[in-house]
Amino acid sequence: MVLLDLLGKDTRSRAEPSRHPEKAHRPDQPVARKPDWIRVKAPGSPAYAETNRIVRQHGLVTVCEEAGCPNIGECWEKKHATFMIMGDTCTRACAFCNVKTGLPNALDGGEPAKVADAVAKLGLGHVVITSVDRDDLADGGAAHFAAVVIAIRTASPRTTVELLTPDFLRKPGALETVVAAKPDVFNHNLETVPSRYLAVRPGARYFHSLRLLQRVKELDASIFTKSGIMVGLGEERNEVLQVMDDLRSAEVDFLTMGQYLQPTRKHHPVMSFVTPDEFKAYAGIAGAKGFLLVSASPLTRSSHHAGDDFAKLRAARERALGR
Repeated sequence: MVLLDLLGKDTRSRAEPSRHPEKAHRPDQPVARKPDWIRVKAPGSPAYAETNRIVRQHGLVTVCEEAGCPNIGECWEKKHATFMIMGDTCTRACAFCNVKTGLPNALDGGEPAKVADAVAKLGLGHVVITSVDRDDLADGGAAHFAAVVIAIRTASPRTTVELLTPDFLRKPGALETVVAAKPDVFNHNLETVPSRYLAVRPGARYFHSLRLLQRVKELDASIFTKSGIMVGLGEERNEVLQVMDDLRSAEVDFLTMGQYLQPTRKHHPVMSFVTPDEFKAYAGIAGAKGFLLVSASPLTRSSHHAGDDFAKLRAARERALGR
C-alpha cells in the first residue's frame, strides 16, 4: 500500500501561478512537518478511474480536486464524488482554500442536467453538491442550486441531496430559494472561530453564517442542518466550545471537525496539529451538547462519508422523536 504525505510539494500552485493572484505577493509560509496520523492511501483503483471518467465525460468540476481533498482516493473508489457547481473560480479569497480566485464565467444552463446524469450513472444513493462563491450573481447562485436539486430528483428520485452552500451574503431571498427546493441536508460551514475570521475568512461574517443556519430551521424544520470547522488555525479550545454552543443555539443537527492542512506556501500556515485523542474529546463534548451527529477526526471533511452519515442522522432523529 502506498501512502501519501499530504502537502509534500506545492505542485499545483507552482504549475498554475495565476490560480491565486491575490496571494502572489505574500511571502512563503513555512510548511510544518505532518504527524504520522496525517496519511492517506494513494488513489488508483479501477473504481477511482471510472469515477474520474464519468466526471470528465460530463465536463464537471469536483471540490475533491479543486480543494485538494485528502480523501479523494477513498471516496472516488466508492464512486462518491462531490460536485462543485457554477464553475471552478471563486469570487472570494479565503486564506485556507485552494479553489481558484478570480472573475467567474457565466453560468452553464445545462449544468443541472449534466450533474443529474452523472449522479444517475454513478448510482449515488446520496450526493453532495457544493459551489464556489458567486458574489457576482444577483442571487449568489441560489436559483442554480435549486435547479440542480430538481434535476437530480427527476433523474434519480431515490437519491438524497445534500447542499453545501456559500453564505449568500447581501443576497436577499437567496436562502429562501434554496430551502424551497427541499434538500435533505443544508450544510454551510463556519470554518473557524470568530476571532480568526479576519485572517482566515475575511470576506465572510461569522454571525451572518450562524444566522443563515438558524434561518433554514425557521423556514423548514424538516431539513437537516450541518456545519463544520477546521482546527489548527490558531484557535483556542474555549473558542471551539463556544462555536459548538452557538451552533446548538441555531439548532444545527450535525457538526464536522477536521484538521486544517495548508494547500500551498502562500496559504495560511498550520498553527498546530490536533491529535486524534483531542478530536475524540471534542466529539464527546459536542455529543453532550446535543448534536444529533458529530464527526471529528484529523481527516474529517464536510462530504466525507456523507451518505453513511445521512443514514445515521435519520436514525438519530427517529430515536430523539421516540423519546
